[in-house]
Amino acid sequence: MSNFAPTEVSPQQLARIAELGPRYAQSASMPADWIDKLDSAEYAKALSSIAQHPDETLSLYIHIPFCPGRCLYCACNTTVTHDTLWIDRYLDGLDREMALAAEQLHTDHDVLQLHLAGGTPNYLNDAQLTRLTEIIERRFRIIPDTDLSIECDPRRASAGQLDLLHALGYRRVTFGVQDLNPKVQRAIGRLQSIDLIRDVYAMARETGFDAIGFDLIYGLPEQTEASFQDTLDAIVELAPDRIACFGYARTTARGTHQYAIDAHRLPSATERQVLFHRAVNTLTAAGYAWIGLDAFALDTDELAIAQEEGRLRRNCIGYTGIETDHMLGFGSAAIGDVGGFCVQNEVDINTWTARVERGELPVAHGHRVSDRDRRRRDAIEHMICNLELPAEIAAGCLDDEYARLASYAADGLVQIEPDRLRITPSGRYFLRTLCSEHGAYFEWDRSRWHFSRSL
Repeated sequence: MSNFAPTEVSPQQLARIAELGPRYAQSASMPADWIDKLDSAEYAKALSSIAQHPDETLSLYIHIPFCPGRCLYCACNTTVTHDTLWIDRYLDGLDREMALAAEQLHTDHDVLQLHLAGGTPNYLNDAQLTRLTEIIERRFRIIPDTDLSIECDPRRASAGQLDLLHALGYRRVTFGVQDLNPKVQRAIGRLQSIDLIRDVYAMARETGFDAIGFDLIYGLPEQTEASFQDTLDAIVELAPDRIACFGYARTTARGTHQYAIDAHRLPSATERQVLFHRAVNTLTAAGYAWIGLDAFALDTDELAIAQEEGRLRRNCIGYTGIETDHMLGFGSAAIGDVGGFCVQNEVDINTWTARVERGELPVAHGHRVSDRDRRRRDAIEHMICNLELPAEIAAGCLDDEYARLASYAADGLVQIEPDRLRITPSGRYFLRTLCSEHGAYFEWDRSRWHFSRSL
């Protein structure tokens, strides 16, 4: 069983959870195990190795690093621009980068997942969205069952744009809602009324998307229990298929714009846990299954079914019931998992562009994943998705961590069974820290890899 019923967590437990974690740091520095300057030829060799296995399947992650404005909480790799020609040149670069990768693959592989992330993918105009999809279809085998998804800013969405995306084959759309309280929205520099969200949601439903998702953020400035409850109630009334509820982390190293958020107006660590606890209880009471760390899906949704059946997976696209052999990332700062390497492209758009124009695969950093690394990562993924760590999976790769995790039984966060450790309902609120304090944990944050052996 993978779904836990909501539970009442005492203020003492919430304080204890806040005190214990998170213990990991999202550092921008490169650990020693990264290959700082992964050679383009070495990455090409990794791609070529896939050609020897024509039955292996692919996921594609396309990064669109442009926005019309900068939200104050944002830590994504994105650039504010109003230059349509710059975006056109970026699409030229994506065409060239995909061509370079396809040349190495040599053979067709079924693409089971395709995700457009940002930035703001729907900042592209209709001609650019059409061109981008045509570029992808020209270089890769998109099959009828391919799961095509896109992240959208509801302020940029229109009925015509949603109709176009659906006609191009996109069946899942996620809207960045974050919070519906005007005071919170002013504090984060992102104004969007509840009426706008309702209208965009209705348009997406009418268009016929298979799944509509909303992103929420807790721990924002000016956010209170009452205001966040109002946001949750409004979201439940709309009933999107999926809801992600992320915790805000103020990381000024990722952009000076975050200094505009008053750190003194942020909820405390305990208050953050209370906000998330409200989200869990409200959403699960409304018929949503709690998925992994911070996602929720209607009980009838594929994610809830996959978690219940023990086949839920997690990658940089998010939670999925689809398993693929490789993930190819395209665009500046895109990340991938290819042929035994975890890789990231050049972050700077101009550097990325120059390299693809020279005919180089624009990979900047990489880590060769050993068998032990893979086992450790698979074990952590299993714990995130299935809320348990079997002793058999941990043996030989997470022995010390298994013992350390078992020590949290005294806090009521873990239940010790003869052949496994099981995360308790209270422990779910601490799941990210329970997982991330283990070594070799990859934090997929849609912008870069975070890799550490000693957290």
